[in-house]
Amino acid sequence: MAQSSSNGNIIIVGAGVVGCSIAFHLARAGARVRVFDKGGICGGMSARSGALVRMHYTFAPEAELAWKSHRYFQHWREIVGGRCGFVETGFAVVVDERNAPRLRANAAMLQRVGVDTEVVTAAELKKLEPHAFVDDVALAAFEPHSGYADPVATTESLAAAAKRQGAEFSTNTAIARIMHRGGRATGVVDGAGHVHEADAVCVVAGPWTDALLAPMGVKIGIKSERAQIAFFKRAPELKHCIYIDTIAGSYFRPHGGDLTLAGLGGWKAEAEANPDDFRESNDDDFVAAVRERLAKRIPAMAYAPYSRGHAGIYDVSPDARAVMGAVPGLECLFVAAGFSGTGFKTAPVVGASMAELILTGTSATVDLTPFSFERILSGRMIESPNEYEMGAGFGHKL
Repeated sequence: MAQSSSNGNIIIVGAGVVGCSIAFHLARAGARVRVFDKGGICGGMSARSGALVRMHYTFAPEAELAWKSHRYFQHWREIVGGRCGFVETGFAVVVDERNAPRLRANAAMLQRVGVDTEVVTAAELKKLEPHAFVDDVALAAFEPHSGYADPVATTESLAAAAKRQGAEFSTNTAIARIMHRGGRATGVVDGAGHVHEADAVCVVAGPWTDALLAPMGVKIGIKSERAQIAFFKRAPELKHCIYIDTIAGSYFRPHGGDLTLAGLGGWKAEAEANPDDFRESNDDDFVAAVRERLAKRIPAMAYAPYSRGHAGIYDVSPDARAVMGAVPGLECLFVAAGFSGTGFKTAPVVGASMAELILTGTSATVDLTPFSFERILSGRMIESPNEYEMGAGFGHKL
C-alpha cells in the first residue's frame, strides 16, 4: 500500500485527544498536518472522559499501549509541553472468587508487558486502603503509580504542541465526505463544499466515523452509547485510590481533595444514542445507583452529597476494542476509532504508533496489527482468554 512520506500533507478528521495526539506526533516527525473538527478542540467525549490513567487490561497489546502511554503522563512537560494534570493515586481492580484465577493470569501477563502491578489479598488491600470494604474481595491487582489526569488540559496541550510543530487546526468545520481517486484517498470536502487535498487522510471522528467511511463501502459497525459520570462530595480525610470494582459493577476515582468521580459500565439498556442530540446531564436513577455501588466499596460515601455530573458518547466497536490502521480497499486512508471508552489513557502512544503507520507503513512504538480493520471485516473479533465476569450493569471489557 502506498504511504505518505515524512513531508506529506496529512489531514486528520477529529480534534479529540486521539486526533490531537496523532497530529502532534505527525507534525513532530515533519509532516504537514491539518486537523478538522465539526466543533472545537476537545469538544466531544474527550472533555467528558473519566480520564483514568491505569494499565490493567486483559488484552496484552492494549496493556502495552497503556503502559507506554503512562510514561507520557508522568513526564508530560518534557515530552509534550504544557500540563496534563496527572495525579498519582494508585489503582486497584478488585475481584471475587470466580474471577480470582483470571486476575492472577492477567497480572502475570501485565508484568511480562512491563506494568508495575501486584496481586494483593483482601487483608493487604485493607492496609493500603483503610476506608475500603473488602469482605467480598478475593484478590485485587494494585498499580501504585497509576492515577488520573485532566482530559481538557491533556487534549489542549497536545493540540498546542502540534501547532508549535506547524500543524493547523480548522475548528467548527464539519467534513462532509472523503475524496478519492484511483483507489486512493486524496483529501476531504467540508460542509461548505470546499475541497482540501491531502496525501493521506486519517479519520478519528468517534461516533461519526462510520458515516464518513460508509461511502467507501466499509464501516466499523460503531454504536453510540451514552455514558454518565457523577461527582460526589467527599471529606478530605476520606482518601481512596482509583477502583474498577468488578464485584459491585462500578469504577471511581478521587477528583482533587474533596470529590469522588464515579461511573457504571453499560448503565441500563438504552436505544442507540444520537451523538448530535443526547441528554448531557445525569439521570436521577443513575445518581442513586452509582452512589449505592460506590458505597459498597467505600461505605463512608453512602450519603455523599451529589455535586454535579454529565454524560457523553462512547464510540463502541463490535468487540469493544479500538480499530486502528489502514482502511481496506483505499490507499492512504486511515482510521482510529471505536475506542469504546478506553481512548484517553492510551492516546499518547496511539498517536505515536498511528503517526509511524501513516508515515512509514509500520507502527514501531506498539504494533497496531491486532487492532486492524481486517478483523472487523473477517469477523475475527478480539477475545481475551481471561476476560472478567463483570458485576451487574458493568457492560465494558477490561
